[in-house]
Amino acid sequence: MRVWVPLDAAARALGADAVAEALGREFTVTRNGTRGMVWLEPLVEVERDGVRHGYGPVGPEDAASVAQAIRSGGDHPLALGPVEELPWMKAQTRLTFARVGVIDPLSVEEYQAHGGLEGLRRAIGMGSEPIVAEVVESGLRGRGGAGFPTGIKWKTVAAAAAAAERKYIVCNADEGDSGSFADRMLMEGDPLVLIEGMAIAGIAVGAVQGYVYIRSEYPDAIRLMEAAIGKARQAGILGQSVLGSAHAYDMEVRVGAGAYVCGEETSLLNSLEGKRGVVRAKPPIPALEGFLGRPTVVNNVISLASVPWILAHGGAEYAKLGIGRSKGTIPIQIAGNVRHGGLFEAAFGMSLRQIVEEIGGGTASGRPVKAAQVGGPLGSYIPHWNFDVPFGYEELATKEGLLGHAGITVFDDSADMLKLARFAMEFCAVESCGKCTPCRIGSVRGVETIDRIAQGDETGIPILTDLCNTMKWGSLCALGGFAPFPVMSALTHFPDDFRGRSEPRKEAAE
Repeated sequence: MRVWVPLDAAARALGADAVAEALGREFTVTRNGTRGMVWLEPLVEVERDGVRHGYGPVGPEDAASVAQAIRSGGDHPLALGPVEELPWMKAQTRLTFARVGVIDPLSVEEYQAHGGLEGLRRAIGMGSEPIVAEVVESGLRGRGGAGFPTGIKWKTVAAAAAAAERKYIVCNADEGDSGSFADRMLMEGDPLVLIEGMAIAGIAVGAVQGYVYIRSEYPDAIRLMEAAIGKARQAGILGQSVLGSAHAYDMEVRVGAGAYVCGEETSLLNSLEGKRGVVRAKPPIPALEGFLGRPTVVNNVISLASVPWILAHGGAEYAKLGIGRSKGTIPIQIAGNVRHGGLFEAAFGMSLRQIVEEIGGGTASGRPVKAAQVGGPLGSYIPHWNFDVPFGYEELATKEGLLGHAGITVFDDSADMLKLARFAMEFCAVESCGKCTPCRIGSVRGVETIDRIAQGDETGIPILTDLCNTMKWGSLCALGGFAPFPVMSALTHFPDDFRGRSEPRKEAAE
């Protein structure tokens, strides 16, 4: 009897390795990715009559009784029933994450049995221009935060200097946003889909070499990506003849040292070249002069991993999902003070209220929701009275919000917004590469000014506002340019947290 126990980093942190070891004494255990229901991890699954049934959360102390229930088919307090019928799973539109949690991440056979390589095979028979046209038609935009149309970026690289000796595909897997974990989950749960997406990108723009830049804090993702690349080479997916075609494409993993600023594409390219990770001025853009000065596609993990589905089913089908200019699906990462945290993939357009209160189940503390920070540590704090805003790029912008990496961190009514604003400025000060003055100096002055306000000096409020304006418009990259978003949203929506204070300085909120 086959049993699945996740190898995802979150599940492992909750004891999945010990559970897998205990169950492995009696069953054939397959280590899969997580289904995204982190509050149920470790989630043990077993197949009965072709249907996967779940038990969770299973601790090491529960392994013996769960094993008995699996053998007998009897009931158990941790039994969840068919996993696909759980409300969290049924409500999703899983395209990019369709195989995550379902297959052995390193099995090429299982990958193909669940639709893998269909997009790559179709791409090989299409050629460059039709592939790019398909991605343009899909409306796919960068899932790393900027939201730039993926197809336009590919079109630029494909058309760049036909005589260029070499072009590159670079996957930005330097996922540094707090409350974001989609990239990690995908690389740990279905690394072959990222490999397939990068191979399609290579064929589309004429690149034969790719790199996945992963932060060092993701050892499991690094290990699985490297193993998956080896499996892909053995299967002929990578190499001098991709799936037996005339196209050559290969790739490798490069590990970053954990600098947040290396999530910015030009800093990442500098690091990839062995240089200090500092922001480059634009122009030239990386699509024309990127890695080693050559035309380079730089895309996020989820952007590239979405491409195989688009090529397999058509850009028009993908574009049918979503709202406005936000096409397709988005892996929403729900974290913070929330009852049901995890990853939920759905079409753009759900309201933030649905996501936080219905899918997330409200706060874990049981207190009223005060705000949610959308888009990582540089995202705005959206107050609960604005939660009816649809989840989309332009729609969130109407509330001065950023979709970013689609991470949502929930806070209840006990949250001190001044402390959270201070944390945003302190984060920027610590992570700044130091190249431009507004970010390097402004963030430090921001921390000092918020400390003045915390001590009761309200003359610091207009100074803070002016400082944020300077950082927003004067910084060289999004680190300094977006740091004012959480600060000003906290100040704008929760002014009482900044006024009438006389307490001594305290450390920033965790």
